[in-house]
Amino acid sequence: MSPATYRIGEEFKPVPAYRTYLYTSLLIFVVVLILPWLIPTIIFAPLAVGLGLTIPLLAIIIFVAWWIPLYCESITYRLTPTEITWERGVWFRQTGIVPYNRITNVDIFQGPLMRFFSFSAVRVQTAGYSAQARAEIVLTGIADPKNLQETIMGLVRKMGSIATEGEPERVADLGAVVAELRAIRNLLEAEEKR
Repeated sequence: MSPATYRIGEEFKPVPAYRTYLYTSLLIFVVVLILPWLIPTIIFAPLAVGLGLTIPLLAIIIFVAWWIPLYCESITYRLTPTEITWERGVWFRQTGIVPYNRITNVDIFQGPLMRFFSFSAVRVQTAGYSAQARAEIVLTGIADPKNLQETIMGLVRKMGSIATEGEPERVADLGAVVAELRAIRNLLEAEEKR
């Protein structure tokens, strides 16, 4: 598989394997969390209780299976000259913008099921979220995450980050503070020797 290229202004979407990943996650959820208690309920409970649980659960599972491709189709990402934009949502559209000058960190995440389907998630953190476990944006279904991470960080370095603006002045100020503390320590040591 050739590496993906991410160009300024071009829209990109999650890889097709992301849809299969969501279907597999739904199947695992049903097999592991629903069937272990539903099957005994159907067998041992009165027919009305069994049907009362099975029919709504089956309707929900069918609805989610119908919703997955619509959701996958709704996801779009774009790198612009100044920011990352994203859209997603079937009924309730969500959009977001993350300016490059606010980005502090870009991480790659890949769970075992993602690894099986050969894609990753790229987590973008900003100055406001860098101390939290939650990312500002998660770009899911990325086949070549290292390339995207390097592209984004290249744009961040080019734009300059708000989080690192004024860094030389802070380092200079810190140097002055350290020099002052050393002078105080020397005075205290001199006073102690007297």
